[in-house]
Amino acid sequence: MKLAVTGSSGFVGGHLARLLATEGHELVLISRRSGIDVTNAGAMAEAFKGCQAVIHCAGINREIGKQTYSAVHVEGTRTVVNCAERAGVSKVVSISFLRARPNCGSAYHESKWAAEEIVRASSLDYTVVKAGMTYGRDDHMLDHLSHSLYTIPIFATVGIREKPIRPLAIQDLLVVLRACAVDGRLSRQTVAVLGAEELLLSQAVRRVAGIIGKRVFVVPCPITIQHVLAQFFEWTMTVPLVAKAQVRILSEGVVEPATNCDPLPPDLMPQQRFDEANIRAGLPPPGRFRLKDLRFCSGSFSLKY
Repeated sequence: MKLAVTGSSGFVGGHLARLLATEGHELVLISRRSGIDVTNAGAMAEAFKGCQAVIHCAGINREIGKQTYSAVHVEGTRTVVNCAERAGVSKVVSISFLRARPNCGSAYHESKWAAEEIVRASSLDYTVVKAGMTYGRDDHMLDHLSHSLYTIPIFATVGIREKPIRPLAIQDLLVVLRACAVDGRLSRQTVAVLGAEELLLSQAVRRVAGIIGKRVFVVPCPITIQHVLAQFFEWTMTVPLVAKAQVRILSEGVVEPATNCDPLPPDLMPQQRFDEANIRAGLPPPGRFRLKDLRFCSGSFSLKY
């Protein structure tokens, strides 16, 4: 089966591409790293020819220069849909965020919602997958969390009173994406995909700290201070320890969709808990943050997707 994956150099897209490759599918990889991205309509329309499905994983969690939420999430999705329609693609599977919705005052959430609406209004068969906080090898969550614990074992909560999360293992998300793209399931549906276990982020941090052998000090922190910290991290780090959009996400909690969704079939319901085996599987090599993690040292101001 010939399949296209946008954002193939990113976390979800990379994991999905590797899974599909092991199954023997013919893949078209769309990312700036491969030389074709979601802003290049001509090249993408040509690349989509002969594809049965497109899995649209491209996205960003902060804005830098021309890489804005509007440009990547909204116009990028519009281009993907238009090119897929021109190329005769049968289905598009689009990844969105669990809490995406209109008119909420967050450019990230609103742009993700606008992208969903573009997909739903298309002539294509589609599935919109509204995923929760996803973790696994090469993610931002476990990667940055473990490095921060090795650097300074202090965790500042997002808000004095934390909201719960349901961490979603990448392997559970891949099961859903594959079912949609390869098996053609969940036709013309919008579904929410959440992890099997609910807990506070500070509890998740303590689990990770225990596994890597670190004692962590949890400090209650007002959301306003977290916004200031997030801005600082966006200015200084190639991949921020926490981005402003992520502060908004965590301040709301990540345990239910913000809009109505179709039910996920029982056989596709996530099963993986945020336990030692899954945490260890997603942890990067041990170590502190290094100079290469700083923007002015790495020389990189680009976004990976």
